[in-house]
Amino acid sequence: MSEQKQTREQRRKQLQQKKKKANKPAKVWMKRILITILALGVLGAIGGGSVFAYYASTAPELDEKSLKDPISPKLLDANGELFATLGAEDREYIPYDEIPQQMEDAILATEDARFYDHMGVDFLRLGKAVLANFTSGFGAQGASTLTQQVIKNSFLTNEKTLKRKAQEVYLAVQLERKYDKEEIFEMYFNKVLMSGRIYGFGTAAKRFYGKELKDLSLDEYAVLAGMPQSPNNYNPFKNPELAEKRRNIVLHLMNLHGKISESEMKTAQAVPIEDSLLPEDQRVAKQNSKYDAFIDVVLSELEENGDADTISEGITIYTTLQPNAQKQVEATLNSDIFPTEKIQSAIAVIDTKTGAIAAVGGGRNYGADRGFNFAHDMKLRSPGSTIKPLLDYGPAVEFLNWSTGQTIVDEQMTYTGTKQVIRNFDGKYKGAMTMREALYNSRNVPAVKTLKEVGTKNAKEFINRFGIDIGEVHESSAIGGTSKSMSPIQMAGAFAAFGNSGIHTEPYAINKIVYRDGKTEKDYRPKSKAVMKDSTAYMVTDVLRDVLTKGTAKTAAVSGLDIAGKSGTSNYDANQMKEWDLPSSAFPDVWFAGYTTNYSIAVWSGYPEMKTPMTTNAERYLPQTIFKKVMANISEGTTTDRFSKPNSVVEATIERGTNPLQLASEYTPDELKRTELFVKGTEPTTVSEKFEQLELNAPTNLSVDYDEITSSATLMWDFKKPENLEENVQFEVSVAIDNGPSELLQTTDQTGLIVQSLIPGSTYVFSVTAVSGEIRSEPASISLTLEGIGEEDLEGTPPTDTDENGNSGDWWNNNGNGNNNENGNGNGNNGNSDGKGNNGNGKNNNGNGNGKGNNGKGNGNGSNEGKGNEGSPSDNPDETTPEDYTNPGETPSTDDGSTTP
Repeated sequence: MSEQKQTREQRRKQLQQKKKKANKPAKVWMKRILITILALGVLGAIGGGSVFAYYASTAPELDEKSLKDPISPKLLDANGELFATLGAEDREYIPYDEIPQQMEDAILATEDARFYDHMGVDFLRLGKAVLANFTSGFGAQGASTLTQQVIKNSFLTNEKTLKRKAQEVYLAVQLERKYDKEEIFEMYFNKVLMSGRIYGFGTAAKRFYGKELKDLSLDEYAVLAGMPQSPNNYNPFKNPELAEKRRNIVLHLMNLHGKISESEMKTAQAVPIEDSLLPEDQRVAKQNSKYDAFIDVVLSELEENGDADTISEGITIYTTLQPNAQKQVEATLNSDIFPTEKIQSAIAVIDTKTGAIAAVGGGRNYGADRGFNFAHDMKLRSPGSTIKPLLDYGPAVEFLNWSTGQTIVDEQMTYTGTKQVIRNFDGKYKGAMTMREALYNSRNVPAVKTLKEVGTKNAKEFINRFGIDIGEVHESSAIGGTSKSMSPIQMAGAFAAFGNSGIHTEPYAINKIVYRDGKTEKDYRPKSKAVMKDSTAYMVTDVLRDVLTKGTAKTAAVSGLDIAGKSGTSNYDANQMKEWDLPSSAFPDVWFAGYTTNYSIAVWSGYPEMKTPMTTNAERYLPQTIFKKVMANISEGTTTDRFSKPNSVVEATIERGTNPLQLASEYTPDELKRTELFVKGTEPTTVSEKFEQLELNAPTNLSVDYDEITSSATLMWDFKKPENLEENVQFEVSVAIDNGPSELLQTTDQTGLIVQSLIPGSTYVFSVTAVSGEIRSEPASISLTLEGIGEEDLEGTPPTDTDENGNSGDWWNNNGNGNNNENGNGNGNNGNSDGKGNNGNGKNNNGNGNGKGNNGKGNGNGSNEGKGNEGSPSDNPDETTPEDYTNPGETPSTDDGSTTP
């Protein structure tokens, strides 16, 4: 026990031995002022004493059980149902005589160095606190002794009111009168909240070091002694750097108060704090606990709001927890979908409209006292491309009124002032594209260009609106190269604003707390605020819809849900690749953040140690897989509205690649037309003239040359292709016979065509039209009239054979097809060896086709009368030659039933 400890009797004798020194004479006027002040002080003391006496009379009675045992807080979910009671069931209670001296010295040097000198209230510290409160406001600084802390944590609320303070002082004095100092210290030692659900220093020794108190070293005592001031912030599992700084302060105070030497202090300060902590694989979580990751967030929120001590005061905490969502999150993180055993993931589910945290996944198989909550605590891992809507394109729409069709050129470039080339994930550059295409395809060069256009000052101001600090903004920040990052909870909260018309609410897990009296309460719900225009929110959302349908996150899409989102993958820098000998395919972090009108979800995956890389597609798409499972399940059975376009946004069909943007004309090719979104009043009004109506001149110098021997005509023409025409030109050749309708003969890319099997006595009008896509020229035409054949001309013609039906074959064609239309033939089969052809049927609306083979006859029957052509001999009557289907002279019959070629 410390030599500085004294009994109450010794302290009384010392007080009686002190003598007041006489004041020196002063001037008369000075005496009068002093007398006046004294009189006012007496009156004030009388009045204050009366108030104090009244408050003291209403103080609760001291109760030993309440003094020694923590009072369990109750946690209620969003439906008002109890889901957890944070008690002290697993507390390691340590009697005073088993508390190591060095442990006591560390606590007293840090919390109450005059503990053995005061009577429960340290008036010296109280005076300093009063002065601070006058200068900085009431409650700016406390002066609570260990005795007062025991009282506060046992009987009173954490309110900073005069009534509570008066009762605390009164009960502290009463406690000192009833119990010895050692007993009071023992109460504090075993009752104080250390972190999360850990009460007492003995319990903390087991949880953080896996040791008994007596086996701890000086540096470990100092770590524990520094924790009660801010239990979650100084948790060495969660925040080792902060805990180490706090430990070093405790060691400095121990040296300052003469408890350790300077050499001992420096030696202990040099010990890396993580060296002696219990390894993570030995931290056994409570098997009967549930929703541990969410509870961690609740406890952190209490601490951030200055209410960490209220955990020991029996408060009731009304949380935002949605049990069904939390169960789904935990079931997914504990499932077998993970590609490796050690890969970690975290997930945050936020109510899009309110910012309330519905569920938290702190990691795989997360349990109480596991320490690092990846969903809440992780703020040092790069967000990769998920930052692009928040730092690049959101600000571009907000400050520059960019449309979703803004033209950006994806091309090779370097960061300003350096030779470092900015690369896309596929190593390619794809030229001019719209902002929409650049974002949903996650191109890096356009993102950097966009940030440069926005300006780093505007970009930082925009992302700070979400309560997110990413440090200084540089060009590389555009694609995730930030010195600070954001947690999955912060990311989900930020993306929720895009789905909530630009209204953002900082994510929160507590609606309110109600103190032990059941009446006094404190509202925890943060105020919502507009962080962007509704036009910005919707336009970015509309682009992020495409990420799941044709962009980088198709794996995350859920059928039937209107979802917007963004994927992200971080990279190692050159030094890390070299230091850790990583393959070129390595990446440390992968994200997906997506939202509907109901929920906003952010998922991170990676390994606890950044130097352990991911390299496979299964790892790359893990966040999207987790997102899909959770979003699909929590949305089932609920109505999810689609995102609604506000009046501040209009649509316009633009011509892709124009800069500034112009409306598409009626001649703009379809592949260059894009319907994009604009802030109302900024949509383009000028129509693009890049693609004018193309006109094709008609072919020129069309000529026809008739060959009587072959009964064929050769058509020839010239054509000059327009210089601005990129597509090929073809020519449609048509013919009209004896004033009949014009019928298409053939389409060719040549400037000539041979037409066979022309019939004497007929007039042919040939037309040639140039065609390119949907553009057609005027036709060029030429006429050819053939003389008829007299009786004298037929003397040398072969006789006409008739079959048993009286049908005859005609001589002017060399194949067995009677062409009745371009759609159908009357086939006369080739003659058989017996000299007689088989009947052939010509299915057509125009007439019969009769065929005659050289060695036989053939009949073709149709609906109208018509003549067939001669059949060619063949050993096989079912075989036809290619020419049967390619003769350009095949033409329909005329109205009088005669067949012409």
